Amino acid sequence: MSRIANRSAVPSPFWRDTALPFIEARTVDDGRAICYAKHTHDTFSVGAIVGGTSTYVNGATNAHVGRGVLVIIDPEQVHACNPYGPDAWAYRMVYVDVPWLARLQHALGRDPNRDFHGFSPKLTERGDLFAQFGGFYRTLVSPGIDALGKESAAVEFFTALHGALDRELPDPRPGDDNAKLARAADYIAAHCREAVTLDAICAAADLSPSYLIRAFNARYGMTPHAFLIDRRVQYGRTELRRGRPIAEVALDAGFADQAHFQRAFRRIAAATPGQYRSAMR
Repeated sequence: MSRIANRSAVPSPFWRDTALPFIEARTVDDGRAICYAKHTHDTFSVGAIVGGTSTYVNGATNAHVGRGVLVIIDPEQVHACNPYGPDAWAYRMVYVDVPWLARLQHALGRDPNRDFHGFSPKLTERGDLFAQFGGFYRTLVSPGIDALGKESAAVEFFTALHGALDRELPDPRPGDDNAKLARAADYIAAHCREAVTLDAICAAADLSPSYLIRAFNARYGMTPHAFLIDRRVQYGRTELRRGRPIAEVALDAGFADQAHFQRAFRRIAAATPGQYRSAMR
């Protein structure tokens, strides 16, 4: 795996292993220059703050978090973390594909008819979980440990997390408007590589433009346009992992050119497409 030089205030590389395609990791030792816009991941994400302090916004959670805190981010959940204060903000993140984690949840007794069970709360200061995450992370990124050892560590950690934090979360409040907003989000996701218009989204959701924008932002934490850009960046991440050229991915994802893709990608992923793509074995 090629690595990016680890310099102060520069995002560190992503870690991946082709033998473990369901998991990805990232180390940042000084994130004071990083700024994340509100965004989502199509994965389940868990991160450890190992230095400094950051703001953490995730749904109703709005907190300052420091060393010893684990942040818990369900897939498709709008969130943002950003540095706070003068000290170097350092963290370790792991991103896990939902199907892999759902299979583990089913094996641990969760309802097999549901794809994924959300975690609550969205952060924890439990020292045992923080320490176990640290050991798991070191195992995951160690070049001297084989795929079996890494996956075993993943199973052990996420089993512990499940036992501690996986509580049944209430489904979103039922109602016609919620269903319509979900249709709007689904339409944007399905057509994110196209020139999506507000009229088309409104037609799919059967909502007026003014209500759609206001209600969508209230439910998802971002405007329909921001959600569209986020979906394009997530598509771009997937294609970059496959090794496709950046310029080709930019156009295929629906961006006007590579420069637009670069700006959106950096704002959401806090790394350039080139940095992300180069973190491959």
